[in-house]
Amino acid sequence: MRTVAAALAWLVLSVGPLGAAAQHPCGEEDPCEIAGGSYYFVPPDGWDGESPLPAIVFFHGHRSSGRSALRGSVRKTFGNAGYAVIAPNGQVRPGADYFYWPARPMETAARDDVAFALAVVEDVARKVPLDRRRILVAGFSAGGSLAWMIACHLGNEFAGYVSVAGALRRPIPEDRCPGGPARMLHFHGFGDTQVPLEGRRIRDWHQGDVFESFSLMRETNGCRSNPHAVTIGDPFSCRVWNRCTSDTDLRLCVHDGGHGLPKGWAKAALDWFETLPIQQ
Repeated sequence: MRTVAAALAWLVLSVGPLGAAAQHPCGEEDPCEIAGGSYYFVPPDGWDGESPLPAIVFFHGHRSSGRSALRGSVRKTFGNAGYAVIAPNGQVRPGADYFYWPARPMETAARDDVAFALAVVEDVARKVPLDRRRILVAGFSAGGSLAWMIACHLGNEFAGYVSVAGALRRPIPEDRCPGGPARMLHFHGFGDTQVPLEGRRIRDWHQGDVFESFSLMRETNGCRSNPHAVTIGDPFSCRVWNRCTSDTDLRLCVHDGGHGLPKGWAKAALDWFETLPIQQ
């Protein structure tokens, strides 16, 4: 996996100098094209065109698309709160016609998706002013696994990370995440059989184990093994690690449902993110 410096070098070579002007309009109907892929971008209603925007970068699930994120709770909840929505498209599956996220280190992958995520954000930042201290990276299922991968390899490059029903896929780093501490909120259905909490093997790869992912991130964040708080609620019951040696917040929230975006997740994620201290 590339380091942050190497990833930035890759995106400069791929999409040009960071100060280059945007060459074409793009947005809700037409995806923004950059070297290696595309993404959708929608600013919040009523934006004045000048104020720096907080943003959510949302990675879709398997066989879906970035545009799908513009039709659901992500856009409604975060857009109404003044956030821009950035929704990248996954890689095109070899020999198929749909998008997917490998979400694991692969020597044969067509694209380094961690570097691609950085390239997308930099492309948006050339077009509109972004508040770089308030960018949340999130995703569902395979996209949630990618959110975990970015958190583990980039750490506090982004202000926070949210995964819904997608763990850090194997093979995982040894001992600690190379990107350092990160703020992570994870939602998972207790009844999820498609991406179980323990993960499952699919042909020659493994979806990843949520508990294994949290063990790695606790070690990275300098957290003890048992949570500092446990909340029992409806629909989410959460285990919270927020008094670690690093300035982080790590939460595992389960619900009674199966594989899907549970009702209320976006509002819970927004509330969590907005309580985090702004990193300087």
